[in-house]
Amino acid sequence: MNWTLEVVPVPVTDIDRSKEFYGEKCGFTVDLDDEVAPGMRVVQVTPPGSRCSITMLGGMPPMPGTKEMSPGTLHGLQLCVTDIEAARERLVARGVDVSPVMHVGATGWEEGKGETWNSFMTFEDPDGNGWVVQEAPSELSER
Repeated sequence: MNWTLEVVPVPVTDIDRSKEFYGEKCGFTVDLDDEVAPGMRVVQVTPPGSRCSITMLGGMPPMPGTKEMSPGTLHGLQLCVTDIEAARERLVARGVDVSPVMHVGATGWEEGKGETWNSFMTFEDPDGNGWVVQEAPSELSER
């Protein structure tokens, strides 16, 4: 039996602002925007080529056995791309504040691309949730 990670909740304060950020600025596909019950809204978006989506919830109580996250507290989720410089250019052109491309060098983090699997950039959503983007040598289906 496979266990697949398919949806990650991202805590946000304003679902419309976050939907615009992820959908229009990041270029993620908006899969769902629905009121699932009175006063409870779900917006789900998927990064291009990903089998895992993110969801933003409004008015939903935490699921039993889980804890509610505060907006801006989610950090370190990692996306992979095969051309980090092109991905950075695309985000910047869409108005996203993105770090320079960095790699781990002899003295720690250094600016510029590194060797295979060693090129990264970061960005935050409007609430301060932090994302890491890493350059992969090939598409996931080829690894």
